[in-house]
Amino acid sequence: MRIKWNVWLKTVTGAGLLVCANGAAAAILHYDQASQSQPAPQQSDKPKTPDVTPLTLDVPTPVNAEEDAAFKAFQAVNQNDAAKKIEVGEAFLVKYPESRYKSPVYGALAYAYLQTGNTQKMQEYGEKELTIAPNDVSTLALLGQTLPRSLHGSAASPEAVQTLAKAEQYSKQAIEITPTLQKPESLTDEAFTSAKNQTLAMAHSGLGLVYVRRGKNAEAIPELEQAVKIDPNPDPVNYYLLGMANKITSHFDDAVAAFNKCAAMNGPMQGTCKAQGEDAKKLGATQLSAPK
Repeated sequence: MRIKWNVWLKTVTGAGLLVCANGAAAAILHYDQASQSQPAPQQSDKPKTPDVTPLTLDVPTPVNAEEDAAFKAFQAVNQNDAAKKIEVGEAFLVKYPESRYKSPVYGALAYAYLQTGNTQKMQEYGEKELTIAPNDVSTLALLGQTLPRSLHGSAASPEAVQTLAKAEQYSKQAIEITPTLQKPESLTDEAFTSAKNQTLAMAHSGLGLVYVRRGKNAEAIPELEQAVKIDPNPDPVNYYLLGMANKITSHFDDAVAAFNKCAAMNGPMQGTCKAQGEDAKKLGATQLSAPK
């Protein structure tokens, strides 16, 4: 079976993956206030996305020179210029609706729309991409992590139940497929391992948050621990979620450790994580901690 592999390559220094505290963050977790008494972190002004360039080993054979040139022009648009990427990509699909390049265009548009904070269009194009390339681990991980983070309101609503089920499926698929990928000749061993780890970190983060949203904090802990362990550039949101999951399950020392890691990272999460860490420390001094 040939597996499509979009390699996530870092292009901007000092940034995390999908939602980070370095200024630009997607809609961070909003706990269902009916079931969680802990405060959610403040939402920042715009989304934080993977600082990466999607590449693919499956370059389609061009249908004609004009279409090939149009696709190359789309590829040439700076990935950080999301508005331009969307403009050129949408125009390409209108002109070449049955293009053999649909798959990489869909994947790139999903990423670009996430950069603009439009998670609905991100999901639309991400799922279009998966109908063509169901084993595209990059898109699987992107959807798996983003969908539960952009979810608002009660996790028990029909819409939320469906969204969480999709996120769980996408995350588990990415976790299953990514270790089986073969290294492209164009990548060094170090770059390939880093790319796989970033994808797996996103997938474990998404699965962990699905469990948190469902109130299954004990199940969330190992997923979030794996996410921060293997991520080359750990996401403070994952440390926050890990701290909350440990705090709720009365693993106070582990909660303090996770919150301290989050608080040590510059950005809007610092104050929230510092306060939560102090609260977990107080609880640990007055209540019995649960065994691991």
